[in-house]
Amino acid sequence: MQEIRHRSELELEAALDEIRGAPREAGVVELIARRPTYGEREVIGEALLDPALGLVGDSWHVRPSRRTADGSPDPERQLTLMGSRAIAALAGERERWPIAGDQLYVDLDLGLENLPAGTQLVVGTAVLEVSAAPHTGCDKFTARFGSDASRWLNTAAGRSLNLRGINARVVTGGVVRRGDVIRKRWPGAGRG
Repeated sequence: MQEIRHRSELELEAALDEIRGAPREAGVVELIARRPTYGEREVIGEALLDPALGLVGDSWHVRPSRRTADGSPDPERQLTLMGSRAIAALAGERERWPIAGDQLYVDLDLGLENLPAGTQLVVGTAVLEVSAAPHTGCDKFTARFGSDASRWLNTAAGRSLNLRGINARVVTGGVVRRGDVIRKRWPGAGRG
């Protein structure tokens, strides 16, 4: 893993105004990363999103989960999105963003008020649905970004803004590319 300088809570708090300025309706995919095996990250310019596999080439579909009765991958945690402004505050340089472990890094307001569970997102030619499952920091995240970062993510502001990111599932498969627009589409929109 790459060595990073951990940001202090004061530095992170100073980034909140910038984070709150993220677009609410439509934003941009800033970075795409997949995890082909445990601990490995690949930054890619284009990804295929599939309702059964998640991000094709990512290991989500073979990772066991403690959250399902049979240990199978949790469909509510199929894909993770993190705000590009939040990861920039935590990691700095773009080359360090993938160590957070998410697949899509987007410039979009991921806050609870803006993207409640069930909200659909159109990204590239795919449609995602925000799940109710919270995306929280783990021990690996703390090791990579520091205890100040973990505390910051778990403040009232951190939780309401979903600074750690959100979980989603693929509703309609398609292709997503870096630079694609990601926009909100409310539940039920476009259904027959």
